[in-house]
Amino acid sequence: MPPNKDKVGGVSVSNGTDITTNNNNTEPGIEQEVTPTLDTPPEEGKPKEAAGTKEMMVGDLLEVKLSGGKWTEEEIEFLVEKITDYSLDDVQLGTMLAAVKVRGMEREEVVALTRCMRDSGQVLSWPAEWRMMDKHSTGGVGDKVSLPLAPALAALGLHVPMISGRGLGHTGGTLDKLESIPGYRVPLTQQEMAAALREAGCCIVGQTADITPADRRMYAARDVTSTVNSLPLIVSSILSKKAAAGVDTLVLDIKFGRSAFMQTLDEARELAEAMVGVSAGLGLTTVALATEMSSPIGRSVGNALEVIEALECLRGAGPADLRELVVHLGGELVVAAGLAVDAEGGRRAVERALDDGSALAAFRKMIQMQGVSAELATALCGPNPDYSVLPRAAHTTPLHARTAGVVSSIDGMALAYVSLSLGAGRKRSSDPINHAVGVMLKKCVGERVGVGEAWAELHHDKPLSKALVSQAQNALVLDENGEVFPAPSRIAARFS
Repeated sequence: MPPNKDKVGGVSVSNGTDITTNNNNTEPGIEQEVTPTLDTPPEEGKPKEAAGTKEMMVGDLLEVKLSGGKWTEEEIEFLVEKITDYSLDDVQLGTMLAAVKVRGMEREEVVALTRCMRDSGQVLSWPAEWRMMDKHSTGGVGDKVSLPLAPALAALGLHVPMISGRGLGHTGGTLDKLESIPGYRVPLTQQEMAAALREAGCCIVGQTADITPADRRMYAARDVTSTVNSLPLIVSSILSKKAAAGVDTLVLDIKFGRSAFMQTLDEARELAEAMVGVSAGLGLTTVALATEMSSPIGRSVGNALEVIEALECLRGAGPADLRELVVHLGGELVVAAGLAVDAEGGRRAVERALDDGSALAAFRKMIQMQGVSAELATALCGPNPDYSVLPRAAHTTPLHARTAGVVSSIDGMALAYVSLSLGAGRKRSSDPINHAVGVMLKKCVGERVGVGEAWAELHHDKPLSKALVSQAQNALVLDENGEVFPAPSRIAARFS
């Protein structure tokens, strides 16, 4: 029997098992600070509603959704309040999430849910004259785009209060990458964020307990109830946090491909259109780009290695695909801010910020505002960079091509799990991160490699097993009779 169909964000989707997930049970682009288990309720003593009234009301609402019905905004507000103050117990919360996954939600319901989740905690506010921008990615292998993008936008006079997270899965998250820089401080108060935004134009910080507490509890429950891949819950989780950060305009990087949460462009379109539609309901100006994610972005997978690559991008150099993503995503925000009349003009503005050193200067100010010493910031961002101040692995082992040919593909997900095994990611939220280890590509898609030539390097602190080396070697696919070709663009589609 085919799965039930409902409208989610105005898009007809199959609710159930249609959306393919990665092997790790994590939401796209949600780099979580929380432990993926059900939270402990607050201390006893706070007044509660009479149990009989609450149970009857919640039970009725659950029955509405389980029967395929629609919740009103007032009913959704009631449920989110009960989630936040823990008067909705874990069993009821699990039932609610499962009902949403199976039955879906109309767009108006998702807008209401997102708004209520945003308002469940602190909503940041900023001076009216500031143009508040942000970017969200559904996550990819070697995705260090935020590191050069935020300061590039800041260099153009925009303000970027980027609330990011730690990785749970194959590689580290944005905060893990930045914490490769000794002294970088993730937790900032709103006052400290405001100071960083005044001085540098951007900050990249962690989510606090005061921001979207309903989402924190819901995400923890989703992880243990197999509801992570519910489209309404994905959309509301991502957008509630962005809205709580006080941004006006958002660009979304919806990745698809063998190494992404979304496997196909059609799946990426479905998510993009749902998020753009719900954003409009919240009053956020949002544009989404669907970008290809099969091989790693750039040449590095691993925290400190990716910081170096991001710094090279900020110097106007670095991998072409990383620069392409930064320029295209940033260009959309430049146009939305009224600083360019069209996308081409927006992209040129971002390119100038990368090439003239102003984006690098903004990054330098940002990391100093977040705890990095002036001496270390100079070592990384000065005219003669010294990347030895970053963590470095004890050993580097090259991977040699078994045959000659042109690189037709590199399995990014395979290398991501190699990187995880080396210690660059975490299988549980409590696992420590090794900032030094990872994978560095010497050859990328479209380039020729000779027999016995090194196509990649493993940066590691512990001895390598034969199985891990074999797993890494198998990520490379060569066309022995192929011709060298330029790597294709990662930008596949635009949605607004």
